[in-house]
Amino acid sequence: MLARTPWLERRFETGLPASAFPTVLERLRGTPARVEDRVRDVAPSALAARSGQSWSIQENVGHLLTVEELWAARLDDFEAGRPELRAARFESWRVGEAGFNERPMADVCARFRRARETLVQRLEELEDSVMNVVARHPRLGQPMRVVDLMLFIAEHDDHHMARITELVRAAEHRIRT
Repeated sequence: MLARTPWLERRFETGLPASAFPTVLERLRGTPARVEDRVRDVAPSALAARSGQSWSIQENVGHLLTVEELWAARLDDFEAGRPELRAARFESWRVGEAGFNERPMADVCARFRRARETLVQRLEELEDSVMNVVARHPRLGQPMRVVDLMLFIAEHDDHHMARITELVRAAEHRIRT
């Protein structure tokens, strides 16, 4: 199988038509269900298992939960008409310190679902005028509109879903052998 490109090395095309909004919104709405489906039958010990310094399945889901704050803050930036979106504070050790592996997976999933529902509702209620606001993404150095940010979030979700799938398959392989 082809290796995933590390997230911080990814580049993104922007300039999606506004008509892509409903389709991308459905991707965002569906991520919690995809997470729940992927982890449903995985043993708790496998959910919390780490491989070296890599995050566990639960920590990947916990990361999706924690970055919901960033997505909401960036929507604030668009609504305020700021010229640049706020930068992510990426510190991988924070995920480990958050204790996601010590919580029930159902709790982590439920918290992520509620946070994502809040984001989706907020996107559905955005004023049309906000959809045309352009702000520079700090890491990528390129302009984005709300629909571009939405695609960025969906790609981030999928990046972590792919990692979760890798970890689930590795756990299943260990059980079979």
